[in-house]
Amino acid sequence: MSFFVNLYEDKYFFRFGVTFSKLESLTHETQNKMTVKEYNISVDQFSDNIFRFAMKHLKNEMSANDIVQETFTKVWEKHEDISFEKVKSYLFTTAYHAIIDWSKKEKRSGDMEHAQEQAGATEDNFDLKEVLEEALNTLPEKQKAVILLRDYEGYSYDEIAEITELSASQVKVYIFRARKALQAYIKRLDLVI
Repeated sequence: MSFFVNLYEDKYFFRFGVTFSKLESLTHETQNKMTVKEYNISVDQFSDNIFRFAMKHLKNEMSANDIVQETFTKVWEKHEDISFEKVKSYLFTTAYHAIIDWSKKEKRSGDMEHAQEQAGATEDNFDLKEVLEEALNTLPEKQKAVILLRDYEGYSYDEIAEITELSASQVKVYIFRARKALQAYIKRLDLVI
């Protein structure tokens, strides 16, 4: 036998089959479920950010659109398990993993090497944006992801840690190493120019 507290009369009532833990979990479940309206708000609010994030990694508009679509599809499939307050983190984590999977698949097929050769073709006109893009492409995948999340998207170390499933100290190390590598790359170009 379990009991239920009636908050209006401050009396304890005995109920069969309903415990506090069951009531708390039912209340907790209804509070954590993302509604259709909240899902639509998250699409409006974050789809452009996820597209930019994917585009910086993939350099391919169609693939970036596919990542955005896949990300929001996965969120919709699990919308009842995701709270609206955590949707931003969940979206970027899902997008990050989809980008990693896409990159691995492309590396296996060899298409990514061809795409990078085309993107890496240098012209006589050096544009800072192009130089930074080339420098970003030289970074390992994790360093590239954390530097994009921090410097391009403005996330905090803790948010990046949650998205990439790294510790905050690992994120700081990756960002430090990425910035050093970018700095060295740009200095090498200065010597060439």
